[in-house]
Amino acid sequence: MALKAGIVGLPNVGKSTLFNAITQAGAESANYPFCTIDPNVGVVEVPDERLDKLTELVVPNRTVPTAFEFVDIAGLVRGASKGEGLGNKFLAHIREVDAIVHVVRCFEDENITHVDGKINPISDIQTINLELILADVESVEKRIERSKKNMKGGNKQYAQEVEVLERIKEALYNDQPARSIELNEEEKLIVRDLHLLTLKPVLYAANVSEDGVTEADSNPFVQQVKEFAAAEGAEVVPISAKVEAEIAELDGEDKAMFLEELGLSASGLDRLIQAAYRLLGLYTYFTAGVQEVRAWTIRKGTKAPQAAGVIHTDFERGFIRAEVVSYNDLVAAGSMNAARERGQLRLEGKEYVVQDGDVMHFRFNV
Repeated sequence: MALKAGIVGLPNVGKSTLFNAITQAGAESANYPFCTIDPNVGVVEVPDERLDKLTELVVPNRTVPTAFEFVDIAGLVRGASKGEGLGNKFLAHIREVDAIVHVVRCFEDENITHVDGKINPISDIQTINLELILADVESVEKRIERSKKNMKGGNKQYAQEVEVLERIKEALYNDQPARSIELNEEEKLIVRDLHLLTLKPVLYAANVSEDGVTEADSNPFVQQVKEFAAAEGAEVVPISAKVEAEIAELDGEDKAMFLEELGLSASGLDRLIQAAYRLLGLYTYFTAGVQEVRAWTIRKGTKAPQAAGVIHTDFERGFIRAEVVSYNDLVAAGSMNAARERGQLRLEGKEYVVQDGDVMHFRFNV
């Protein structure tokens, strides 16, 4: 499933440097605003030790990790919602992503210009948030006006739509994002086609200096971002985009040694990717055979036929049963045959909700 996380932030906060490190795609990075005019898209592998272990057990011809897309979106500026900078174009790009990774500058460097002339992460966050809120206000007000006209025909559907939209508008008017409003599944469907920017889940990437990467948690700027994020239940990943760019050029043992020298157990990018994966409410299930061991991405709560459909629509259409064993049981057993002998390999039907880490084989007929 093609899920996207958009990297946003003010100009010169390190977005493109971070994107380059994630994807090694070589997106242009320079010390001036709008160096990234069109969004760059990179497919990112989701690090997962379980896939490595399954590869050791099965010894397949190939191993395919699960992945999703990061989109590098050019820097927003104050007034973007009114078209300042290249605002309208950038806001349109944000509408197309599933979640937002908001890069916040948490380092001092007189050689790198800040658009406001000073480092203030909370002000930076609020600048971006305000532009997204203003854009959403315009979308919501237009829909309310249209729905009220349609209400005159006595259609209760539009009355419900207006009620939901008015609640969202009130939050936006109070500088609160649309995601601060609790919506049930039916209400989410009502506003889904509006693609509200502030309804998207957010993850904050606190970009620190190279020297400050090992002490990021004590960085006062990072602490400010964490306090702000905690108020809306968001996660913060401290990261040094420059250090990650260096790590991205290393392979295997060299990468491990470099991380050890820095006193880090995992790269910031691995933590960022995994956090973005969690943010989107995603699970991974596996298929494991001699030809291929592969990780597949699904949303939490997905039932077996729909999980099968991620592989191929025929699998969902002709779904009969799924053979399922949990990752932990399979590893403990040592092989699929051993898991079967232990009674840990089970048959599940159409109502089975797939769990994170399930190893599955689908039976289907079309």
